[in-house]
Amino acid sequence: MPRKPRFFIAGIANHVIQRGNNKEAIFFEEEDYLKYKNILNNACIKNGVTIHAFVLMTNHVHILATSQSSNGISLMMQETGQTNIDRHFMKSQIIHEIGILVLKVTKIV
Repeated sequence: MPRKPRFFIAGIANHVIQRGNNKEAIFFEEEDYLKYKNILNNACIKNGVTIHAFVLMTNHVHILATSQSSNGISLMMQETGQTNIDRHFMKSQIIHEIGILVLKVTKIV
């Protein structure tokens, strides 16, 4: 049975978790973290997503983000997971677990 489509509302902050398969490491060197942040930044700009906070762990990533459209976060995550670079962390498949926070962001200081 296929999973239900993810539900996003534009302007509402979402907690996004991106993990390696079987909780395997996705970052191995400092350079991996830097490349991922660059890919994430470009994907955010391209898809109209604002990141409020993020944490890059060895085997997963937490992101708090708000999109200007209902599909911006999905497109952002697809782009970060599918970008082809020659590093170890992108060779392992990445799965997405996304939970919606009931949080309306009115102002970020």
